[in-house]
Amino acid sequence: MRWSVSVVAEGDREMSREEIVELADAVAASGGIASGIGTNRYGAQLLIDAEDRDSAVARATEEFTRAAAQAGLPAWPVTQAAALSEDEEEDE
Repeated sequence: MRWSVSVVAEGDREMSREEIVELADAVAASGGIASGIGTNRYGAQLLIDAEDRDSAVARATEEFTRAAAQAGLPAWPVTQAAALSEDEEEDE
């Protein structure tokens, strides 16, 4: 099943446009988009194939952490992670 997973990390300083663009480039391979310009957080929404919600969140968090490191972002803790399946999206 395909999942849309949002992951957010929060820290102690404002994120620049350039940093979020780097994150966007790093998550693009996972069908991802990035957010966080001008805030004390950065986030991404990723498309993940997984059997269930927990697996989708775990895989997305792993990919998000890898992408953040690739982008040179601070290793802030993940504070939010939520997944929505394709079936749930269609019902909305």
